[in-house]
Amino acid sequence: MEQPALGIKISELRKSKGLTQEELVEQCNISVRTIQRIEAGEVMPRSYTIKTILSALDYDLEKIQTEDSKVTKEFKKLFLLEIDDEKEASFLTKQLNIAWISGIVYFILGFGEFALDYYRHQEGEMIINEIAYILLKIVLLISIVLFTRGFVLTGKIFKNYLLRITAFMFIFIAVVFYGFDIISLYIVEINYPIVIGAEAMTYGIIGILFGISIYRLQGSLGTIAKVTAIFEIITYAFMTTILLSFVGLVFLTPTILLEIILLFKVCEMIKAKEKTLAVE
Repeated sequence: MEQPALGIKISELRKSKGLTQEELVEQCNISVRTIQRIEAGEVMPRSYTIKTILSALDYDLEKIQTEDSKVTKEFKKLFLLEIDDEKEASFLTKQLNIAWISGIVYFILGFGEFALDYYRHQEGEMIINEIAYILLKIVLLISIVLFTRGFVLTGKIFKNYLLRITAFMFIFIAVVFYGFDIISLYIVEINYPIVIGAEAMTYGIIGILFGISIYRLQGSLGTIAKVTAIFEIITYAFMTTILLSFVGLVFLTPTILLEIILLFKVCEMIKAKEKTLAVE
């Protein structure tokens, strides 16, 4: 269960037991300010803290977990929107490895996609058959989703909520526009300039926010985060202009490479931390 629903539930349970916040914290060994912020929905407590509070309220953790629908939980699990704080490092490194490798696949196939879409929309010619075109789009979409999931996870690791939400928005709009690319094969009289303009504007706005969120990682990741953020903002700022979106496409090549390197560095940091903890 996410905030603010969790805070409301804890508040209801506490009051049903006839406990004040002060009485509850005495049993949980946490501060009054912490319980106040949890009940107000201002913070999402760690799983251990939730277990401690619910135990003090004689409430089974499994009950509160089942209040989220199975579909919702599977959705969050798939896109790494909800990760147990106690997840071992091997899980995190595995997901990040999948992410940056998927980024390389997307980077390489992207050149072929650009050529195909250019001939399709500018020359009015399909240089491969529709089945091959659809398969390429599906493979690209999968690689984009897996690649971008790495940033959702990175946002979770570094407690960067803006990165998590903008990365998820990138996944959503990728599904929308790639789905449209496939469906448009069978729809007549589509105004492609309008569609492409809408796509550039949408990616541009979200991309600028994405760049800002990556800039916030420079304290943990250093120069690579700063440089990546600068390229992100420049790339997507050009895209928002629509008329200069082609300049944004030029900058997109080094931007994607920097994103891949950034995820690789996060993965290596987790591996290094895991080795340090193992030695200790």
